[in-house]
Amino acid sequence: MLTPVEFSDFTKIEMRVGKIIAVEPNHKAKVPAYILKIDFGTFGIKISSAQLTANYQLDDLLDKHVVCVMNLIPKRVAGIKSEVLVLGALSSSFGTKLISVDMPIELGSKIG
Repeated sequence: MLTPVEFSDFTKIEMRVGKIIAVEPNHKAKVPAYILKIDFGTFGIKISSAQLTANYQLDDLLDKHVVCVMNLIPKRVAGIKSEVLVLGALSSSFGTKLISVDMPIELGSKIG
């Protein structure tokens, strides 16, 4: 069942394009995860913990352009302050697949 939201609520969500510039395993995570360092251009570099180990190796993620929610309140995840939410499609058959950008675009570009 989908939960309806007002369009005005949706417009509060700030989604932007960033480039993963560093990846390392998050050894403190109960479920295997990576710590991602993501460059958002003029919005700076942010950290995120993401459970992507089932479909991505460290090298697969480096330099990948991803879509992230920027304005959630930071959350402590397995010992790190996760500042952004990296978006992915969740599939019972294929696991989590990142939502990424396949053409050149400026870091920090707004998704709208």
